[in-house]
Amino acid sequence: MPFSIGIVGAGQFAGQFAKLFQLHPGVGDIYATDLIPERAEKLVAAQGLAGTVGSFDEMLATGVDAIALFTQRWTHGPLAVRALRAGKHVYSAVPMAVSEEETAAIIEAVKETGLTYMMGETSHYNPATVYAREKVAGNDFGRLFYAEGDYVHDMDLGFYDAYRYSGGEKWKETASYPPLLYPTHSIGGVLGAWRTHATSVSAVGVTDDRGDGVFDREISQFGNDFSNATALFEVSGGGSFRTNEFRRVGYPSHIRESRFRFFGTEGSFEQLATVSFWQDKTGVQDVSEHLQAVPTLSADDPSLDNVAPALRDAFISGTAPVHDRSRLPREFAHAPNGHEGSHHFLVDDFVTAVNEGSLPSVNAWVSARYTLPGIVAHESARRDGERLTVPDFGEAPG
Repeated sequence: MPFSIGIVGAGQFAGQFAKLFQLHPGVGDIYATDLIPERAEKLVAAQGLAGTVGSFDEMLATGVDAIALFTQRWTHGPLAVRALRAGKHVYSAVPMAVSEEETAAIIEAVKETGLTYMMGETSHYNPATVYAREKVAGNDFGRLFYAEGDYVHDMDLGFYDAYRYSGGEKWKETASYPPLLYPTHSIGGVLGAWRTHATSVSAVGVTDDRGDGVFDREISQFGNDFSNATALFEVSGGGSFRTNEFRRVGYPSHIRESRFRFFGTEGSFEQLATVSFWQDKTGVQDVSEHLQAVPTLSADDPSLDNVAPALRDAFISGTAPVHDRSRLPREFAHAPNGHEGSHHFLVDDFVTAVNEGSLPSVNAWVSARYTLPGIVAHESARRDGERLTVPDFGEAPG
């Protein structure tokens, strides 16, 4: 039976997901709210949604069955807990939370309410992650012992515009968001394929030197002056993985902002901006075309008018040959997609989990494993690389 959804935060990505929720046969009425009421009104009018609601509190008091959070990234944890406690299923944009305490509170709320929680981590369905996950399932890597995940997106390529859009007059205070507190694109792409979790970390942050007031500790809401950071994690069962979160980098992030490498005793996989290779002891196979997502929307589409041109590739990319679209509703066949084909799968995962009472792919426990290592890594960087233990909440019950 279709369920209703309240969208909280009617910013740039909310419209793309509202469109997919609206197309999905498992979803009924959709409402929207935003701190800037005009944005919610514009979203509802543009897509013919059920209506607007005055505030988050008012949304919780309505009869909607689920909440989809597209608010500022440091607000997700407390809002998710409040929604769950109010009896609503929760779909949350990344990251899950910004502290261990917030993470634990979400897991506890899910345990006590039995409701669905899912974090919409795009890298879980990144073509490289899907490909590596298949190779792990087939034991083609042998024993995996090392992996790398990079999220390389320069601030000049659209992020200044995005923070101005979301942050208003004081946008520089929030544009300094610590790179390692937004870790799920790099970590999720690794752990989405490798069946393990981080146990410890040592990280190094690079102090920004642009001098434009962004990543300025005195201005930053987060007291942060790191614009680039690297973390090395030890994993359960032996081995390690490294992640890079770069915001000042000479790299074409509009072509591929997340990229991955995996090394095992029998095979390896490596990815750069435009090419991807499977390698074993006999040779090298170019698998680039197999992992290449095909655009489903023009970058000049009117629906992207409020999105910086340098960010539009993340909104228009469709699925790749490696993706199995057979499980998706037929209504998604020609629908806009994004983040290398992940949006369709994320929406379908959440809707299916709510309607069937099953665990979604990136459930609360998986979300914690994608998010918490970055939180601890940021603290390690603040402590000059001190090696710290990464807590783990285990796997989902059952």
